[in-house]
Amino acid sequence: MFFQQLVNGLSIGSIYALMAVGYSLIYSLLNFTNFAHSITVTIGAFSAFFFLSSIVQNLYLGILIAVLAAGGLAVVIELLGYRPLLQKKARRIYLLITGLGISTMCENLVIISFSSRFRVYPVNFSSQSIQILGASIGQIDLIIFIVSMLALIGVELFIRKSRAGLAIRGASFDLDATSIMGVNVQKLILIVFMIAGSLAGLAGALLGAKYTAFPTLGTAMTNKAFISSVFGGLGSIPGAVLGAVLLGIGETMIASYLSSSMRDIFAYLLLVIVLFVRPSGLMGKATEDKA
Repeated sequence: MFFQQLVNGLSIGSIYALMAVGYSLIYSLLNFTNFAHSITVTIGAFSAFFFLSSIVQNLYLGILIAVLAAGGLAVVIELLGYRPLLQKKARRIYLLITGLGISTMCENLVIISFSSRFRVYPVNFSSQSIQILGASIGQIDLIIFIVSMLALIGVELFIRKSRAGLAIRGASFDLDATSIMGVNVQKLILIVFMIAGSLAGLAGALLGAKYTAFPTLGTAMTNKAFISSVFGGLGSIPGAVLGAVLLGIGETMIASYLSSSMRDIFAYLLLVIVLFVRPSGLMGKATEDKA
């Protein structure tokens, strides 16, 4: 029973990690929380659903479409929503408010366009279980965990090994100094938004496969990803992954051994405790102007 719930926790925690890394990437450069991140998750789930329903019933192609659609949307949000404010050197709180406005507006546009109905993917991962150490483990949970980890490893390798990744690491310490060194910071910010949006799209498609696609999916799930990134430390990618995995396992164990109604209480209580005890999180850094 414990091992089965542990795998379930790793599965949902890995999806939280995909979204939390997006939060941390953007925060590391711009010192604000991108609350428009939630709509890219929703668009990822819906893009996969409509592709599978209307074009080809191939789940892996659907996931790829979700990644591309959400990454493209994140780029549009940066260009139209945030860049004008960044060019005016607006305070970070204005960026945060803008993100909340974009998220609310787009979520309602999705409801108006597609209704608030829940949509089940016409094709999905295998629903069969396999026996590991006496526990019955769903194949879908193992696939989600593996796909998520591969994506996160790919992002980490990109940041550690590529020239753009080197620039991102430099900009996370000082964006202005990176600009003085000749790096096109506008292009760099665009790349970071595209990576964050692509990860969110992947998370949305996996959530749609594990559960269903619905207009408030992104808002419901990115709240937990935000808690994960705060717990691990906003601005820290390893911290975001660690916080997400710990939150996923903790929620699953609470729901299994205590009550499913305690799952959300545990998550938000964890957020409050972290803000009181260690506001910078497990692996985060303290900055002055942040939102």
